Amino acid sequence: MPTVLFERDNHRVVVFNDLVRGDDGVQANQFLVQHGNQSALVDPGGALLYTPLTLALSRYLQPKDLTYILASHQDPDIIGAVDRWLMYTGATVVCSKLWGRFVPHSVPHYQKNAGTDRYLLLDDDGGLIPMGGTDLMALPAHFLHSVGNFSFYDPTSRILLSGDVGSSLVPSGAPYEPVENFGPHSKTMLGFHRRYMASRRVARLWVAMVRELDPEWIVPQHGLPMRGAAIGEFLSWLENLDCGSDLLGPADYRIPRRAVA
Repeated sequence: MPTVLFERDNHRVVVFNDLVRGDDGVQANQFLVQHGNQSALVDPGGALLYTPLTLALSRYLQPKDLTYILASHQDPDIIGAVDRWLMYTGATVVCSKLWGRFVPHSVPHYQKNAGTDRYLLLDDDGGLIPMGGTDLMALPAHFLHSVGNFSFYDPTSRILLSGDVGSSLVPSGAPYEPVENFGPHSKTMLGFHRRYMASRRVARLWVAMVRELDPEWIVPQHGLPMRGAAIGEFLSWLENLDCGSDLLGPADYRIPRRAVA
């Protein structure tokens, strides 16, 4: 079932967290931000999720009426079904300029109305995405984990849609509830962040930017959201975490001598 994270006046933020069934793929969250008649679907996923997501969306709006498709980066679980969203909606696809020539590889060459005019490509420093009386912020999150990567901040709800940053690997069927006690929860995040975040230096840059925003929620693309004291504890944990290239040495770059199984 969708979870409404925020709803006030003409503004709503919804998360769809349970559309990946069983072992079909990695658990992933999709997000809808609505402001009046403007809407943004954030990280809608691939073909695995297209049909269940369109059905779930119809509770809030007709998919054909979407204003934007926001992609934090280029992975299949982020934007793999871009061809269908371009075909069946009039939405503009917003992603990093670095991926503006790669995302269209998911679109057949014969598909009409899918050219460059359907894309809004972000420079590395991000920017404001107009939503009819408010803006969504595209915030630099490069190398966390993708070379061209963005988090999206909604200043009306003070919700930070953080992409892969803050992701947790929780048991299937776990209630989708905000984490407010970070200590035990960090165990579900450690392996993921060590592997997928590029370095502590980059993480610290992102943490400093997020502290300046002071969000009320941090809501990642995988796992559970964080709220309250857990946010500050998470940021302190992340800025002090050795990850990615911090953990690599000569032993990780040896010429292989054995056959793969």
